[in-house]
Amino acid sequence: MAVDHDVLREEDRAPGGEVSTAALIGYAIAAVGILGWFLFGLLVQRQGFVDSVGEAAGAAFGLLLAVSVVEMIRHNGR
Repeated sequence: MAVDHDVLREEDRAPGGEVSTAALIGYAIAAVGILGWFLFGLLVQRQGFVDSVGEAAGAAFGLLLAVSVVEMIRHNGR
């Protein structure tokens, strides 16, 4: 019987990607905030659908950038 890939022992595998409750709550708050930003632009400012989607997408990408920088700093221990 041939094995065409390496088999890792259980202790050599990467730890599971479980997400904490605090992270899930943060994700939910961010999603509600981005949706709220979209609806604010669309309904209150009356700037149009495409502009509202663009602003919400820009805010979401900015949030992702901020989270990635913070996690990089935390990972490097500085």
